[in-house]
Amino acid sequence: MSFTVLAVVIAVGLIGPLLALRRGWHIPVVLGELLAGVILGKTGFGYFVASDDKFTFLAEIGFGLVMFVAGTHVPVRDESLRKAIRPGLLRAVVTGIVATGVAYALNAVVDTGHVALYAVLMASSSAALVLPIVDSLGLGGRPVVELLPQVAIADAACIVALPLAIDPPHAGRAALGALAVIAAGAVAYVLLNWAERSGVRRRAHKVSEDRQFAIELRVSLIVLFALARLATATHVSIMLAGFVLGLAVAAVGEPRRLARQLFALTEGFLGPVFFVWLGASLDLRELLTKPEFIGLGAALGLGAVISHLSGMLTRQPMSLGVLASAQLGVPVAAATLGTTLHVLQPGEPSALILGALVTIAAGVVAGGIAVRRGLVSAKAVSG
Repeated sequence: MSFTVLAVVIAVGLIGPLLALRRGWHIPVVLGELLAGVILGKTGFGYFVASDDKFTFLAEIGFGLVMFVAGTHVPVRDESLRKAIRPGLLRAVVTGIVATGVAYALNAVVDTGHVALYAVLMASSSAALVLPIVDSLGLGGRPVVELLPQVAIADAACIVALPLAIDPPHAGRAALGALAVIAAGAVAYVLLNWAERSGVRRRAHKVSEDRQFAIELRVSLIVLFALARLATATHVSIMLAGFVLGLAVAAVGEPRRLARQLFALTEGFLGPVFFVWLGASLDLRELLTKPEFIGLGAALGLGAVISHLSGMLTRQPMSLGVLASAQLGVPVAAATLGTTLHVLQPGEPSALILGALVTIAAGVVAGGIAVRRGLVSAKAVSG
């Protein structure tokens, strides 16, 4: 990889913001970045070589940062959300049960042997997608408050379960690795919480702001890379390392300056590198040679929507159930991890991404329906 290639990666990544420019469409920026990678990668012109070691390493850093930021977006300190944990947990569990049944039915048709993986995918949600849609549409009220912990619980649980589901023969090893990363994340939380309560973090923040040291960002990156090293050493996805650290920071309280710095580093540089790399690594032409994988992707997306509609059994509005099915992080991680471990068939990673795109489209439509049904906050109404 050269500076020329890196410049092209960042340049074509601007397709993401261009497609997301119109607010009413609620298109995630990452879709444009994925599309750019697809066009210039294996599927298209072949300019980007996803197997390049330098490109892959930068993409892995970007992946860890993307999941770190996603973890910080989970509102674990919100008191109103804590009261809604019980119904949110119940709906997440019921969704998981329904998704497991759908996964068995789907595997009976495609016979890939990935029942556990499909169940995790269809049960997952994406806090990084759903929360921005909720905020941008001004959704509110008790049903929406109960939706947020449901999404956060499903997101976190599926991130932990994915390494176990994608490679069942090594599930024991993956479980131990996941526990090690989670335990390290818990230690990070204890230390961060001590620094916050003792005033050490505030004093360091003042010095850093006055002298332009960026201490909080540096410390965050040190911990993230240490957790990433632990994850790779124990054969666990970097995804879990980033998300666990993000949850720890969110639980303590993320400083606004750190949030801005992470946003700039992730969204301006390493995040686009990862999603362009991911698009470049996919060979969508394989879907044309194996049309059954097109059906698999559509079925995974539809199965996710059906699984999340189980929330209607507990009187959740249909639109919010569909919105909860919107996902990207877990399917992306599954495609990345499955490609790295060589446990997916040719064309299957692309099918997983296609399924995610189906849920995103359904979630965007459902968000608009929720607004029309009056599921908006009092602030949005007055506005």
